[in-house]
Amino acid sequence: MSKIKKTKWVPVLAGLLFLTGMLAFTVKNDRLFAIAKNIDIFATLVRELDSYYVDEIDPDELVGVGIQAMLEELDPYTEYIPEENSDEFRLMTTGEYGGIGALIGSRGNGSMILMPYTGFPAQNAGLKIADKILMVDTTVVADKNTSQVSELLKGPENTPVKVQVLRDQDTLAFELVRKKISLKNVPYYGKLDERTGYIKLSDFTTNASSEVRNALVSLKEQGVDRLVLDLRDNPGGLLSEAVEIVNLFIPKGKEVVKTIGKIESVNHTYKTTKTPIDKNIPLVVLINERSASASEIVAGALQDYDRAVLVGRKSFGKGLVQTTIPLTYNSQMKVTTAKYYIPSGRCIQAIDYALSREEGEIYSVPDSLRKAFKTQNGRTVLDGAGIEPDELVPAPTYAPITYSLVAGNHVFDYATQFFYRNPEIGPIENFNLPEGEYDQFVNWLSERDYDYTTYLEKSVEDMKKLAEQTPYYEEIKAQVEALEERVMHNKEQDLINFKEEIQKVLREEIVSRYYFQEGMIQAGLQKDSVVDKAKELLTAPKNMQSILTAKSE
Repeated sequence: MSKIKKTKWVPVLAGLLFLTGMLAFTVKNDRLFAIAKNIDIFATLVRELDSYYVDEIDPDELVGVGIQAMLEELDPYTEYIPEENSDEFRLMTTGEYGGIGALIGSRGNGSMILMPYTGFPAQNAGLKIADKILMVDTTVVADKNTSQVSELLKGPENTPVKVQVLRDQDTLAFELVRKKISLKNVPYYGKLDERTGYIKLSDFTTNASSEVRNALVSLKEQGVDRLVLDLRDNPGGLLSEAVEIVNLFIPKGKEVVKTIGKIESVNHTYKTTKTPIDKNIPLVVLINERSASASEIVAGALQDYDRAVLVGRKSFGKGLVQTTIPLTYNSQMKVTTAKYYIPSGRCIQAIDYALSREEGEIYSVPDSLRKAFKTQNGRTVLDGAGIEPDELVPAPTYAPITYSLVAGNHVFDYATQFFYRNPEIGPIENFNLPEGEYDQFVNWLSERDYDYTTYLEKSVEDMKKLAEQTPYYEEIKAQVEALEERVMHNKEQDLINFKEEIQKVLREEIVSRYYFQEGMIQAGLQKDSVVDKAKELLTAPKNMQSILTAKSE
């Protein structure tokens, strides 16, 4: 092309660039105008409501409801945090608050101590599980709900608070000093056997990675050379803590997760920056349907690098990243700004919220649209529906009678009575219900209401409702009623048939009275099918290696 012809194209290109810029500028201006217009409409609407509505309105409450309703149209994680909820939000992100260090809740009438946390004022002062709270300072709390009682117990660090409780038949008074309460991310770690360590990670607030690191170092000093990391029921939290935890097991300089969003400032690649504590220790990670977000980053990255075998059930599928943005008047907004992608390149987000908004229903990513990716060793993994375990262990099932006894607080109440009668139970690993204790529990239940419907009874009940709608019901009525009577449950027989599982939940509840949260977790590890599978794999290195190796197709 000649120099003259090239020159002719210059004005054309410049014109195209100018038109493109003007178009982008116009589109942006149109969006800004639409935002300004709708904000003005909303403000005018609230003002007119305040002036003309027949009853008095609360502008804070009304606008707050409007904002939350708007954000709920986007996804469940984008939310408005008014100034009065900032302490609760801080607790969620940092695990810290000022108070006495106890979980409180309702078990029947009133509020009571459900779990005093180890090392904090409530436990140090001698408050126990099942202590019913009667008074906080000079305020009688018998008619207040749990959140109101909780607010009275919380307060600035180093301030005094008086608590009066009912324990069994005794009224007791305690004087405590509030402290900064930092909830543990690792509520328990220990040895499953002489060589196998176990770490329970329940959250990803500040210092989660330090707690896992300290637990791992301590276990290695005790002779542990294989490890179970339990992420079951862990809802996630700080992404940075997830990266640091992965770094405990994989080398420096490895990609852990990428975040990709609409604006450049949220796009980032997170890599390991430190020398790992142990890059070779055989590792099993436990997950389930309530393992989400940061839990999935840890589990997914370790799976993508073939560094750990995942055992349990498919994880929740939250591949969205939230950022907290300060607003006026000390309020905040937690907003979804990006999706995260783990080392294989997959995003495990299970619900398509954009499609859900369009269609008005919740849409999961269909199996036909899930894409295949490869781990470091060439194993196939899929995106779009959470992290799938390498070894699936079905969820445990409990009989309706067991659910009834737990939900009706009968297990809780009997464990409390047991505690009042028995000053100690000895080491957790040696504790079982004393001879005849279960029979005593059954006798105790005879004076209490704990009815329930079995799965079979529900099926027969549904069948009967359908049968009643048929024109020939009178002909089969006798048979249907005979079947209904035959499947009617026998509570006394169910207490015998399901004795083992009822004893398990009763044992765990009793242990919590003496050893609190840590003891309850440790007791729950016995007869845990997921933990048993992890131990089985860790004692068979060839099976572990086979799982982590790509299969020829």
